[in-house]
Amino acid sequence: MKLRTYNKTMHAIKQSPAADNKRLKLDYASTHKDIVEKCKRGNRRAQFELYRLYSRAMYSICVRMVQQEQEAEDLLQDSFVDIFTKLHTFRYQSSVGAWIKRIVVNNCINHLKRNRLLFEELETRHTGIIDEYTDKEEKELPLNVASVKKAISKLPDGYRVVFSLYIMEGYDHKEIAEILEITEATSKSQYSRAKKKLREMLG
Repeated sequence: MKLRTYNKTMHAIKQSPAADNKRLKLDYASTHKDIVEKCKRGNRRAQFELYRLYSRAMYSICVRMVQQEQEAEDLLQDSFVDIFTKLHTFRYQSSVGAWIKRIVVNNCINHLKRNRLLFEELETRHTGIIDEYTDKEEKELPLNVASVKKAISKLPDGYRVVFSLYIMEGYDHKEIAEILEITEATSKSQYSRAKKKLREMLG
């Protein structure tokens, strides 16, 4: 009996990694599925719940992106109007949180482009040359959160947006290039120069 139990356990362990990964992926994509489906049917209570679950995090993104609280609040409200309007197109290919985040980020970018955001097309002037700051060469920035946040807020728009998307929001340079409609080389250059600027400001 013990041997049979041991064999079953070992078989489960051997089978579990792929199965667990698949199950976790499915669970991740279907997070809050019941709420989302109710929202699609126009359930106001479910819409309020979805807003409650994600509004704070999305507001933080807006503030980091545009730096103005009033503009951030307006963008948050406009984004959730878009979210509820477009929710019928959501097909659970990612988590609903990631889908919501992409809409918010895109709205922030569009707002900045309409108003003041300018990206230096560095590769057009330097023919593909990107500032090289490899991980080995980088020096860690001081770990004073308040001073780092203050320094980030003073970065030029292009630097700040790329830096925030890469470091804080977890996008890679290919995704950033698609979002901002720039090249990967430009994204890498903006990020690299943002780090250099932060080092200068933080001494």
